[in-house]
Amino acid sequence: MESPNQEHILSYTTLFGVLCILLALTAITIGVSRIDLGVLNIWAAILIAACKAGFVLLFFMHLRYETRLLQITFVVTIGSLAILIGFIFWDISFR
Repeated sequence: MESPNQEHILSYTTLFGVLCILLALTAITIGVSRIDLGVLNIWAAILIAACKAGFVLLFFMHLRYETRLLQITFVVTIGSLAILIGFIFWDISFR
C-alpha cells in the first residue's frame, strides 16, 4: 500500500500520450460539429466531452491512483449525472 504523501510522477511518454488523445478527441469534436447528425449532434458532443473529462480526471487529477472506494464513488456520481441528463432530454422531447 502506498503512503498518503507519496507523489505519482507520470512519465513524459504517458503525458504525451494523453495529450495526443485529448488533441485527437478535440479534432473529432470539431469534425462532428461540422456534420449534420440531426438529434445525435448533442449526444455525440456529450459523449466526446465525457471521454475528454475522463482522461483529465484519470491522469491529471490522479484518480487512477486513488483507492477503490473513491473510484466507485466517482463512477456512481457520473452514473447518477447521466441518468439525470437523460431525464432532462426525455422530458424536453415530449413537450
